[in-house]
Parts: sequence; C-alpha cells; structure tokens
Amino acid sequence: MKIEVLYPEIANLYGDHFQMEYLRQSLPEAVFYKTSLNSEPHFVTEDVDFLYMGPTTEEGIELIVKRLMPHKERLKELVEKGKVFLMTGNAFEIFGKEIEIAEDILGGGDEGRIIPCLGLFDYRSVRKMMHRYNTLYWGELTTEEGSTMDIIGFKAEFSYTYGDNSKNYAFKGHRGFGIHPDTQLEGFRFRNFFGTYLNGPILINNPMFAKYLLKLAGAGDVTLAFEKQAMDAYQAKLKQFKDPAIEYVEE
Repeated sequence: MKIEVLYPEIANLYGDHFQMEYLRQSLPEAVFYKTSLNSEPHFVTEDVDFLYMGPTTEEGIELIVKRLMPHKERLKELVEKGKVFLMTGNAFEIFGKEIEIAEDILGGGDEGRIIPCLGLFDYRSVRKMMHRYNTLYWGELTTEEGSTMDIIGFKAEFSYTYGDNSKNYAFKGHRGFGIHPDTQLEGFRFRNFFGTYLNGPILINNPMFAKYLLKLAGAGDVTLAFEKQAMDAYQAKLKQFKDPAIEYVEE
C-alpha cells in the first residue's frame, strides 16, 4: 500500500498531520511518501492508494492550488479510479470551484477577490477572516452496505462552503452545523474522496472511520496501533458529544 501526504510543511494545522504517523504505526509495511511543495507528487506517476492533506493557512491554500493545478486531470483520474482521498479542514476547499474572500482583514485590499480552485467538484467556499467559527460536530457515516458509524470532530474555520451536497455529503449531522450553518450535512464525498472541515485529528478521534478508510484503500481489516485505547477514548468522547449540556457553536 502507498500513502502520500501532501505538503506537510504547511498543511499541518491542529495536529492533523500526526494522524498519518498513526497510520504509519498501524501499517508498518506500507510505503509513506511525504511530498514537499517543491517536489513532484508521487501520484503523478504512481497509483497511490491513499492521498491525504491537512488544513493550512490562507496563504497556504493559494500556494497549494498553484502546485496542484498542473495535475488537475491526474487527480480527477485517481478519484474516478476510487483511490482514497482524505482532505481535512480547509484543504477540501481546494477541490471546489473557487474561494471568495468576502471579508477583508484591516483594509488589506482582498475583499471581493476570487481564488480559482481545481474545480473537480461543484461547490464554492466563502471566507470571512473577521469571523472565526468554532464548533463541535457529531454525525454519522453511512457505508456502501447501509451500516452507520458515529463520527465526532472539531471545527475551527474562517469559511463556509456552499453547493448541493445532499447526495454527496460525507457525514449526516446530529449536532453542530455542516458545511455552512443552514445544513447539518458535513463535507463532500464522491466515490472514495472525503473532504471535511472536521479536524483535531479525525482519524485518531474516530478509529472505526480510520479502519473503514484503510479497508477502502485495500489494506483489509487492519488492527490499528493502540486500538483498544483509541476505541475507549472514542466512546468517552462520543458520550460527551451526545450530552445535551455540551455547547456546540461559538462564533
């Protein structure tokens, strides 16, 4: 199995990059690539099984778009082949049509500017840098067989994403908002591409989801590193997230 981590030197907020170290400990025989901004991605010439990118800064978004734009068709091909993609935090915005800067910071002159993105999927994001949205999220993932699993996570974002994800959402929410405050449908899924604002990091917080993605990638029924401890922590957090006394949204 080949797993590629894209641009870990800048796409590494909220500790999300450590979940790839967790997968490495769980898959000692797998090949892990860490691709820097100035290197050609391995996916260009190889059929990697799992592509991961974590949240980055607003400046990082534009750098990454420039690096990935020449490989847009190859990325589309890998999505169509069913390769697993996990794009967390604002990383998944890069695969939509555009990002609109709807709110400037201290008169910097960016208000109204549009950042063209890869356009693999039909959604767009709107960034408001004077408003930070923090929320917990509890939802569920439905598998191809129709079974469900609880998904928990955290959000810390300056942007919302808009577009009809009613047939392509990653998770259906029970508490906390989804890609914007008027929906509980979180993220975007197409085949084995998963994009979500959840961070914190999602695979460590949701070990069953980690096992599910690895199975989709062809690893079989993997026993995760420290699986019992991870499951115990997941159950304890899930109990907290279901507690009606827990406040969910802070702006």
